Amino acid sequence: MILEEKFTLNNGVAIPKLALGTWMVDNDDVSEAVKEAIKLGYRHIDTAQAYQNEEGVGKGIKASGIDRKELFITTKLAAEEKTYDDAKKAINESFKKLDVDYIDLMIIHSPQPWNDFRGGNYDEGNLEAWKALEEFYEAGKIKAIGLSNFEQSDIENILNNGHVKPAVNQILVHIGKTPSELIEFAQKNDILTEGYSPLGHGVLMDHETVKEMADKYNVSVAQLAIRYSLQLGVLPLPKTTKSKHMLNNADVDFEISEEDMTTLKNVEEIKDYGDANQMPVFQ
Repeated sequence: MILEEKFTLNNGVAIPKLALGTWMVDNDDVSEAVKEAIKLGYRHIDTAQAYQNEEGVGKGIKASGIDRKELFITTKLAAEEKTYDDAKKAINESFKKLDVDYIDLMIIHSPQPWNDFRGGNYDEGNLEAWKALEEFYEAGKIKAIGLSNFEQSDIENILNNGHVKPAVNQILVHIGKTPSELIEFAQKNDILTEGYSPLGHGVLMDHETVKEMADKYNVSVAQLAIRYSLQLGVLPLPKTTKSKHMLNNADVDFEISEEDMTTLKNVEEIKDYGDANQMPVFQ
């Protein structure tokens, strides 16, 4: 079962292959979702400073009654933190809010602040933030460090000038949005790609080609989309607060044929995300 399977990061740390995403889940609601997911067998929870729900995630972890060592907690350093001192202060805040002794994975949320996404050059700021993460990593307080929304040149900056190799790059990956070159670059450098919004912010639910393919395998669109990510070698991060969807998302023990994977890889790029279009990552 996928909930029991793990990838191994480039530093030897094991990371569960499927995570519960918590983006856009209110702090008041997230603790119950986290508790429920853990009860159903999830062991990997993904949050971020920008989600403003780390405190709720921490409460859900505590309420689950599961040994902390069995859980894998990821959070993200806010995209705006581009100095060493600010980054260090923000990292300490995450520890307080999550109320944990260590964090399994912490990643820089974006190479640019959100108000300048894909805009200016923040190489120096990213190295400052990376230095702060490296210190916590070397102290054993964070077990792995990585990146999010970084393009190849952004990753190369860290590879060439940092001391610790990034363990992951978390990016937008779904049917109709498969950045193959970036995924391949990461794989060549032994960096795991994590894929958020595997359902394309829900757009795939009404996609005719995807629906037909899901019917062919007698699975839901969500199951097909999550399985697609896994077969790319990508760790999917589906978000839900509903038990039935948590169970459905984890029931992906089937195989998409090579021919059908090719078809899905060649689905026309999705550019319209409806009400999410205003968000930087969907533009």
